[in-house]
Amino acid sequence: MTIKIIREDLTAAELRREAARSSDATAARRVLAIALILDGRSRADAARECGMDRQTLRDWVHRYNADGLAGVCDRPHAGGPRPRLSAEQQEQVAAWVRAGPKLEKDGVIRWRRIDLQKKIAAAFEVQLHERSVGKLLRRLGFRRISVRPRHPQADAAAQEAHKKTLRAWLPTASRSEHAASRLSCGGRMKHGSASRAA
Repeated sequence: MTIKIIREDLTAAELRREAARSSDATAARRVLAIALILDGRSRADAARECGMDRQTLRDWVHRYNADGLAGVCDRPHAGGPRPRLSAEQQEQVAAWVRAGPKLEKDGVIRWRRIDLQKKIAAAFEVQLHERSVGKLLRRLGFRRISVRPRHPQADAAAQEAHKKTLRAWLPTASRSEHAASRLSCGGRMKHGSASRAA
């Protein structure tokens, strides 16, 4: 069964020019397939040359007939599921993260996703998965920063004193000692030509 292109505003050559100008490679292939049909090629040949099946090409021709070149471009999705938190609530979460937790009020010294999950549930009565909290934080521009672990009983003054004594007893070798150590290691070697002559 043949398919008819009823739009006559663009010729096959003009469609090819539009495809060459397009930055969307997928839409360009669809336009080229439609141009092949305008040239008199069969739907099966046009679909095969442009990397699609006959039924898919038929659907794109119907969309081209209805909407022109705009019809062969992918339409934006409906937007997916609505966000669980409003824009104001998301701003409030961002403010919590910027300010950091208060130990006496929040019971933690740094925010984890599970802590924010509980705070969001208490404040907004919205249950989010821990992974969803991580995605929300990334959308808000926050990244996970891992700090170097520190022992709670570490003594900063003792560490500094240790660094000062460490520098004092580390040996400092002179340049001549380094050169001498390089020269004294290993034995003398013969040249390759001498070993072959022997």
